[in-house]
Amino acid sequence: MSWINKDTEIYCSFAKKAGNTGCQMMNSAFYYYGLNKIYKSFSVDSIEDAVNAVKTLNIKGFAITMPYKKEVVKYVDEVSTSAKIGAANTVINDNGSLIAYNTDYLAALEYLSYYKNKDYKDWDKFYILGNGGYALAVKAAAKELNMEFTNITRDNWDWNTVNNIKDCIIYNCTPLEQLSHLSKDNIFIDCIVTTETGRKLATMQASHQFKLYTGLKFPY
Repeated sequence: MSWINKDTEIYCSFAKKAGNTGCQMMNSAFYYYGLNKIYKSFSVDSIEDAVNAVKTLNIKGFAITMPYKKEVVKYVDEVSTSAKIGAANTVINDNGSLIAYNTDYLAALEYLSYYKNKDYKDWDKFYILGNGGYALAVKAAAKELNMEFTNITRDNWDWNTVNNIKDCIIYNCTPLEQLSHLSKDNIFIDCIVTTETGRKLATMQASHQFKLYTGLKFPY
């Protein structure tokens, strides 16, 4: 990538509170391939207004994070197979037609396949914590792999039960940071991007996202 000009293609992410992780990964990957593309994160209060802006400004693609992964599906023109779970985290602008995808689902499928192949039934139970857009992706991936699970959400959450889970696989799909102690007696998969597993999952989903944006292999 040389410099920003009139032909530079714009990609972005929309969230209630914007972060830098996606910007760093995507812009580094664009630079690696010398692509005339940039990536910017935006904090938005209305995903509907943001989607309208995408069409007006001809933004080529965008990512969606909390809390808009479910809602955004209402405002696209087409829903791909991966987003038919009822949530999307990636949208491609195909000549004015917005197509929704879910690369969280693709990453979760890839990540959970490892434990499926290692016979997850050696562990007592498989718990999925949360019920937001990311949890929908993880549950869909588990179902695809025929992995039975128990879903704990805010509706049936009990701290005493959660804190005493042992010898299980736990997939945390919540923003709660006070659950790290569960890694002591369990396989603890945490989606929070500041954790080791969170960074791995972020990179895995970004690789699928980058391929949708460019058709190229993610270089990291």
